[in-house]
Amino acid sequence: MTGLRGEAAIIGIAELPAERRPSGPARFTLDQYALLAKMVTEDAGVDPSRINGLLTHGVAESAMFAPATLCEYLGLALDFGERVDLGGATSAGMVWRAAAAVELGVCDAALAVVPGSLHVPQSQLRPAPEPNWYGASSNNYGSPQAEFEIPYGNVGQNAPYAQIAQRYSAEFGYDPAAVAKIAVDQRTNACAHPGAVFHGTPITVDDVLESPMIADPIHMLETVMRVHGGVGVLIASADIARNSRHRPVWIKGFGEHIAFKTPTYADDLLNTPIARAADKAFAMAGLSRTDVDVASIYDCYTITVLMSLEDAGFCAKGTGMSWVAEHDLTYRGDFPLNTAGGQLSYGQAGMAGGMHHIVDGARQIMGRAGAAQVRDCHTAFVTGNGGIMSEQVALLMRGD
Repeated sequence: MTGLRGEAAIIGIAELPAERRPSGPARFTLDQYALLAKMVTEDAGVDPSRINGLLTHGVAESAMFAPATLCEYLGLALDFGERVDLGGATSAGMVWRAAAAVELGVCDAALAVVPGSLHVPQSQLRPAPEPNWYGASSNNYGSPQAEFEIPYGNVGQNAPYAQIAQRYSAEFGYDPAAVAKIAVDQRTNACAHPGAVFHGTPITVDDVLESPMIADPIHMLETVMRVHGGVGVLIASADIARNSRHRPVWIKGFGEHIAFKTPTYADDLLNTPIARAADKAFAMAGLSRTDVDVASIYDCYTITVLMSLEDAGFCAKGTGMSWVAEHDLTYRGDFPLNTAGGQLSYGQAGMAGGMHHIVDGARQIMGRAGAAQVRDCHTAFVTGNGGIMSEQVALLMRGD
């Protein structure tokens, strides 16, 4: 299996605390990039002059030339710049691309930073354009979504994910309490992580099932909590990594698969792209599912976690609910999952939500998870999920 040699590592991490409301003045996304870049560089203990790669999703203040805009603003001369557009899989996609660039010798160290504030300053003379309708990604004339989906209402996130859950129920049955347990265990993890928006507020299965129904069978406490924040990591070559401040987190394997954009065009809603992506990642890394010490799985909804566990090969298709019921998913359990709370209980800081999962896994391998630290943690499996389970990335990360 061709792919990464595992010679590029995450050496620095930075994650802003999740906030329902910003504690300070609104920042431009450029300023958020600068703050996170400074934090992650200082965390790694690396001379900023060694950084010559940068990956971004985009810059709100510039519709084009995002890497060049940030190169200019941050004062970094780049040998590698890339803009990645994979929805919630963007961050995981950034990490393997950065690792590949480092291994190829294109750059020595690469920043992958994702701002997450929901509120940035806006001109009063030129207001920002109206957001896309009902969560649609393209209402532009000529796009398939504008022509065939927006007029008929099959847009947004809640209803399509509920469609997946309903289809799953029709095929395999549905145990609401078992799925709710995912949210409960992740809330337990958040209660051990001071940066989480729901730190100190545990919940029960009954709490989840008694919360308002958002889109049957998905309850409010089974959906992400939108917050302000931001996340970044620094990926570096072996020679830099071995002289950095923390235990290097080597990127051993990855897989990426894009199957469709919206569920209208999905061949099969019950077989998601993470299956192919995970198989490729494990094969590349030369690892098995039993080698995984901690999993950090994209969790926009509880059904996303359930489907990802099955399709990534941790349990057989259709058995996920009984598997979840039989396992302790907390940081002290037999299958630690989303040990900082995930996006359900740490919070989803916009596009930075996907990078939260990478930092969660890296922090555990570095041994820096505090009260939520998993014992003898050496290998992390991480997923990114974009759209309606339409574009997915899997990563395998390992310590020395």
